[in-house]
Amino acid sequence: MNYQQTLDYLFSQLPMYQRIGAAAYKANLDNTLALSELTGHPCKKFKSIHIAGTNGKGSVSHMLASIMQENGLKTGLFTSPHLKDFRERMKVNGKMATKSFVIRFIEKYKTDFERIRPSFFEMTFAMAMSWFEEQGVDIAIIETGMGGRLDSTNVITPILSVITNIGYDHTQFLGQSIKEIAVEKAGIIKPEVPVVIGETQPDSSDVFRDTAHNKKAPITFADQLVKVIKDGRQRKSGGMDVTVFHSLNKTKVQSPLAGNYQLKNIATVIAVIESLKNTYSSFSNIQFHDGIRNTLKNTGLKGRWQVLKNTPRVICDIAHNADGISEIVLQLNNMEFNQLHFVLGVVNDKDIAKILSLLPMNARYYFCKADIPRGYDASKLREDALEYELFGDAYSSVKEAYDAALAAAGDNDLVFIGGSAFVVAEVV
Repeated sequence: MNYQQTLDYLFSQLPMYQRIGAAAYKANLDNTLALSELTGHPCKKFKSIHIAGTNGKGSVSHMLASIMQENGLKTGLFTSPHLKDFRERMKVNGKMATKSFVIRFIEKYKTDFERIRPSFFEMTFAMAMSWFEEQGVDIAIIETGMGGRLDSTNVITPILSVITNIGYDHTQFLGQSIKEIAVEKAGIIKPEVPVVIGETQPDSSDVFRDTAHNKKAPITFADQLVKVIKDGRQRKSGGMDVTVFHSLNKTKVQSPLAGNYQLKNIATVIAVIESLKNTYSSFSNIQFHDGIRNTLKNTGLKGRWQVLKNTPRVICDIAHNADGISEIVLQLNNMEFNQLHFVLGVVNDKDIAKILSLLPMNARYYFCKADIPRGYDASKLREDALEYELFGDAYSSVKEAYDAALAAAGDNDLVFIGGSAFVVAEVV
């Protein structure tokens, strides 16, 4: 098979949550354990940090990977979903896995896949771990796909676990309450392995404390130890300057990630670095300034309050659930512009009513559907939006909606593109 044929096999033969949703979800680790056995347990050959959470885990993963890289460690990074290229899911020092490795891996295990019948995510995780072993990484930053307890990534034993926050997402799998969802995320906490929690939340904190206590895992709440404050106005380039208060120190940091929600993520990252320093002598001299500053350059992260154009201002963000959208709206409300043009598309298994209820009524909407089966019909989205006094037109594609917004926008207007990572993937 050539590379395109290999991708076609992956996307057509293996159930893929990114495309079809619930039918691709496997509520156990059986397949992942079988694949780990098949490939020689590669994840045991290197150190790892495991990251879960409803929002922010992607940003935290990329910042941590950049920090490790800047400190001279050969660093693997496993994330999902991909925006443009399948190989974005597995990078070493910011470089994607090679096409030849993808082909070789599939050809080697194709017969076994037909016996084990893994999901797309299970297979991708096995591939990434094999790539990291082959590349001889010193450490891998591993982001969960969904939840934690039953997530395919939960076969690893990391040197540190991270849970960014808890919100309502994937409730059909993880539970209907914050406490139930927290129990699933807490499933990544391992015996005697330190865990950093990003936010102290009333309905989840006790779940994490109890789980950590039962597993004798040292626990840290980042927001109780680290404070990050934004300095002045947002830069035109899209980055921001912040002041970090931590361990009796005050440190100035440049962040290329300008979303206000990144203040929490930066605090989480610095709490992770402090925990590593305090726990492992090999990390005692690790620095975070350059790693955070060079996150985009080192990792290629896209879609987080990303400025695509300055006149008119065009910004996109992959926030796709109620908590993420509310952060976006809060930041939009603090910006200056004449008219907001909102290109909006969602997937059909989200709480669409809740998302619509949070959106600003003073925007002009351009409803669209990403080019995946899970995408929610643009005309239906437009009808649903009318109930919340959100007005606009439906378009046949993301590109058509984006082009219409650009054509209508004046120089001092703002165009925002969001609602789903898959919508953003078609514009970045």
